[in-house]
Amino acid sequence: MGYAKTAMLMAAMTALFLGVGYLLAGTGGIAVAFAVAVAMNAFSWWNSDKMVLRMHNAQPISAGDRRGLHDMVADLARNAGLPMPAVYLIDTPQPNAFATGRNPANAAVAVTAGLLQSLSREEVAAVVAHELAHIRNHDTAIMTVTATFAGAISMLANFALFFGGSRERLGIVGTIAMMILAPLAAALVQMAISRSREYEADRIGAEICGNPMWLASALERIQQGAARIDNDAAERHPATAHMFIINPLHAHGRDKLFSTHPATENRIAALRQMAPGRKAPSPAAMSSTVPTVKRGKRHGPWS
Repeated sequence: MGYAKTAMLMAAMTALFLGVGYLLAGTGGIAVAFAVAVAMNAFSWWNSDKMVLRMHNAQPISAGDRRGLHDMVADLARNAGLPMPAVYLIDTPQPNAFATGRNPANAAVAVTAGLLQSLSREEVAAVVAHELAHIRNHDTAIMTVTATFAGAISMLANFALFFGGSRERLGIVGTIAMMILAPLAAALVQMAISRSREYEADRIGAEICGNPMWLASALERIQQGAARIDNDAAERHPATAHMFIINPLHAHGRDKLFSTHPATENRIAALRQMAPGRKAPSPAAMSSTVPTVKRGKRHGPWS
């Protein structure tokens, strides 16, 4: 569905941003809004990966780690035709993962301790493959830009009462309405872009790891874990929720107002359609197509 719809949504986000600038200060406001957009996106382009990893206190994993995670990522990256990304571990019991970085040459994959403790090697490989698909599709850069736009729109809208031009054009009621509706519209566009990219990453991730049912099984387990285990860092930084393979937020009522991810059951159904008639693999029938993935227990810790 992919790139055409994403381009349209990005255009809508840009138009909304410039429109807010015009309502605040006329044609001059468009120029100011454009300048702010360029500055914020330049900063995000170069620093977003470091910022996000720091927010979640992610720790780097080096080659030869005892879990074999680094080697697994390296093998899957070769399967995907990608440079080796940096690998990070997040010390939270919630099973989850995300990718970040401005391009494939400057990318990182971060997984949580909970993911390694609750999923099999095959499922972990499928999750990593999904994140590598985001990197290959340049989704990490797209989502950084949309998040920056959404934040900038909210910032401009909050300044609306201080701009005389907006009050003259819209009146006090219209200005207040814009303060509410503009960030809401930006959030909706951001969520639509995020959802559109998840299905594509699922499809390509399944191809990279070699078995769509591994990813289907992983999504089901992560959904169950994320629904009952808090991710404190994600709750403190909800703007990063769209980056995770499954929405990490649930602890606060506001978390459920909007969803940055498609329904997990719909994603699983799409993966099953890629492998009609296939069931989740049993230990005796597990494929050996993914390097470093060893036969063993179907579920449970693999560290």
